[in-house]
Amino acid sequence: MRLRAEPGTVYLVGAGPGDPGLITAKGLALIRSCDVLVYDRLVAPELIDEAPPGAERIYVGKEPGTPQAEQSDINVLLVARALGGAAVVRLKGGDPFVFGRGGEEAGALAAHDVPFEVVPGVSAAIAVPAYAGIPVTHRDTAASFTVVTGARSGSKEVDWSSIARSSDTIVLMMGVRALRAATTALIAAGRDPLQPAAVIERGAGPDQRTIVSDLAGIADVAEAAGVEPPATAIVGDVVSLRADLSWWEERLPLEVRR
Repeated sequence: MRLRAEPGTVYLVGAGPGDPGLITAKGLALIRSCDVLVYDRLVAPELIDEAPPGAERIYVGKEPGTPQAEQSDINVLLVARALGGAAVVRLKGGDPFVFGRGGEEAGALAAHDVPFEVVPGVSAAIAVPAYAGIPVTHRDTAASFTVVTGARSGSKEVDWSSIARSSDTIVLMMGVRALRAATTALIAAGRDPLQPAAVIERGAGPDQRTIVSDLAGIADVAEAAGVEPPATAIVGDVVSLRADLSWWEERLPLEVRR
């Protein structure tokens, strides 16, 4: 692929979750030809190393419980580097437009007449369950799935009652701290407390760990196991398919598997 990052342009690139092999060919070509690489906490180190030796590398990761880079500051940074003539790759874990604030960054760039492109990435919402052997849909089990954020952001509230009634599979992203509140709300809205549930820690990475229980007990089991971010929670009958479809963790060291 001969694609090169153009000066004065910002590329909002999804890196996919965990496994660096999930980057798209277009995303990798842009990383290899950029002047500035602005990257998040969950981006695989191997992808950062793909930037040219002379490229400026800027870390803007948001880590739970620590001072974070303000989104407004990141927006200003992207605009300034592009207006200065640099080819900028803004590299995000997963997909830029799935709880990645890519829309906010694109809006800031558009407001300053900065050319930009969006390079979609493999979303953690589907890839992380897949790496745990859990398909979010299955012809005989689930005809729909809903992706919800567990991180409190903005004014939009999650309608747990509607989700509990209408969606076969529920994927809760960034959900470690919100897990107990989410499961309580789903049960209160009528979801079966005995429905299978799972929490996948560090999904699609070399130290992925999967915890399985039922909806009523998953928060307690995850807490007892010491699950920490990043983690993705799955609620639905598809979780039971993991018993036969698990594949990634079988390749990992024994001390990682659960």
